[in-house]
Amino acid sequence: MSLYAIFMIVGVIVVAGGWTAYFLWDYRIRQEEAKQPKPQSERLQKTKSEMSDWAKKMAEFKGPPKRPTPGEKAENDD
Repeated sequence: MSLYAIFMIVGVIVVAGGWTAYFLWDYRIRQEEAKQPKPQSERLQKTKSEMSDWAKKMAEFKGPPKRPTPGEKAENDD
């Protein structure tokens, strides 16, 4: 076998091993990132807190007093 053929076989094996190692490393990194919570920006945190404050205010809001309709008013006068 020629020196070129030996060099190419070894080169192909090294490159294939490198790609295999890279894919395994990338898969492991993606698995670790999936386990961690996603970072939230300050803008997102501010918006969430504003929305929760607004929801609390809306839950406490009772609304204007209801006015009786003309039919109810006549019945109540009796």
